[in-house]
Amino acid sequence: MSNEEIKVLIIEDDEELLMVLSMYLKKYGMKTECADDPYIGLSLLTQKEFDLVILDLTLPGIDGLDVIPKIREKSNIPIIISSARNDLTDKVIGLERGADDYMPKPYDPRELVTRIKTILRRTQSSSKEEPKGNFVVDPQGHTVRFKGKTLELTAAEFDILHLLITHKNSAVSREQLLYDSEHIDDSSSIKNIDVIISRIRNKLAKIDDSKSYIKPVRGVGYILIDEE
Repeated sequence: MSNEEIKVLIIEDDEELLMVLSMYLKKYGMKTECADDPYIGLSLLTQKEFDLVILDLTLPGIDGLDVIPKIREKSNIPIIISSARNDLTDKVIGLERGADDYMPKPYDPRELVTRIKTILRRTQSSSKEEPKGNFVVDPQGHTVRFKGKTLELTAAEFDILHLLITHKNSAVSREQLLYDSEHIDDSSSIKNIDVIISRIRNKLAKIDDSKSYIKPVRGVGYILIDEE
């Protein structure tokens, strides 16, 4: 995707910041459209094509955290949260609800440009991957299809299963599963991984209980077996 094709929707009620971001992104060939009201932003998403959303959290009428699931009901478009609320809970909830990145204000607009390019490059390349095996991952939509059926996963469960699928047929340590998961706090106990794995197994078994697709590897962690 070239810069000329990138269309960004900014949902933000700070008019000065809207102007700064719009002018800066324009220098990099990105076309922006702005909405100072979240409901207008949601309406624009149904009327026009955008490649990415920059979303403030403190908005009139509805909290930005509640806007994310409304966007996800209709679209898998990448979402970058842009917020002055310096609260780890906001970040965790935002990512769990489907945002792709979180940028605490104030930030350098150059970093925003880099984040936009990185996210779009990742989502574009992942969409070109040919699905193989029983598991099909949609990183942009944070979903996993197992034997043709979409699994209902929490953000943490998606992270763990995605990592296991990425390294399928190879053992992955509990430590790697913990530290490479975006939606699990680094201070969490390793035992939390076992709990999440158990929940994933139960969800897989509801679709196919003929065998266990995720097996423990003694002294290491887990392995996902997916024979193509």
